[in-house]
Amino acid sequence: MGKGAEHDFIAYQSNGAAPCPRVEDRAGAWARRPPSVLCSTVQRSWAPLPTLRLLAILAALFSSTAFAVYPERPVTIVVPFAAGGANDVVVRIIQQPLSEALGQPVIVENRGGAGGNIGFGAVARAQPDGYTLLLAPNSFAVNVSLYDKAPYDPFKDFEPVAEISFFPVMFAVRPDLGVNTLQQLIARAKANPGAMNYSTPGPGTLPHLATELLKLRTGIDMVHIPYAGAAPAAHALVGRVVDVGTMSITVAMPQIKAGTLKGLAVTGAERWPDLPDVPTVEEAGVPSSVSETWQGVLVPAGTPKEVIDRLAKALIEIAGRADVRDRLRTAGFAANGRGPDAFAKRIAEDVPKWKAVIEKARISVK
Repeated sequence: MGKGAEHDFIAYQSNGAAPCPRVEDRAGAWARRPPSVLCSTVQRSWAPLPTLRLLAILAALFSSTAFAVYPERPVTIVVPFAAGGANDVVVRIIQQPLSEALGQPVIVENRGGAGGNIGFGAVARAQPDGYTLLLAPNSFAVNVSLYDKAPYDPFKDFEPVAEISFFPVMFAVRPDLGVNTLQQLIARAKANPGAMNYSTPGPGTLPHLATELLKLRTGIDMVHIPYAGAAPAAHALVGRVVDVGTMSITVAMPQIKAGTLKGLAVTGAERWPDLPDVPTVEEAGVPSSVSETWQGVLVPAGTPKEVIDRLAKALIEIAGRADVRDRLRTAGFAANGRGPDAFAKRIAEDVPKWKAVIEKARISVK
């Protein structure tokens, strides 16, 4: 090679192991996976490439313009529960705005079963091309500890895109129980270990986990009475079958406003706007007890960053729209529009948090 020749070089390795970088996933953080790099197993050599040609190759590989046409066809959002539930409500609210933002139809596919695991597993195995999205609730972070064999890894199989909405749960009692505050409930439960009981929509649901977290934080002992859904759990409380009910804001609010139930505390970080007189559980004297049900969008691991960024931008803007926020609030949700990093942080905190509660309370679902 003559002096002054303008060439760039790519090194190759001869032992069969191409020097491709790899980013290890770990609980607590997502590392952006770099695009593929040129690797080879040929004899070790220095292969010259003209500078302009190399730059053209790199531009084609890494430029965001390679994904400027996304999406070219309809995008599917998988909801891992049956139609009509809370998660389905959220996706129906954002469906048309997202279609308008992307310029393509957005199809909702309900794939319920096994507490959401069927849908989670299906999206984990989908092509990472941005055409299959997951609308996940907080059970996404719970099921890996709740079930013996979950068909997905929340860190290795997915990339967070955006958190759309959330809502807390409510600790409620009947007015005739003679309990007016959460501290009074705790005092009565401590004075009568194992004598009081509470209803939830079922084992492993956030109302169940939130109550077990309360028990762990305060040392009280109450018996869990699970029901097959939120409505029968609330009816058991109103009908004096149980002493305490832990339920979603949507279920509790009409009963509280009607005076048939008394709200003791919400499990959110802030008071619920439509129930300003009900304190948060931390305001009621129980620290480190925030428990929220969230809904967010994820994609299979390996989805191009440019695609994730476009989806995140669209979803955050949609969650910030006044009409969308109003529709979500009417349905019992609070819009928040968190991006990939904040959503990843939420999941990374929730996975070990609920794992600890599940293990200490010995909760399992077969």
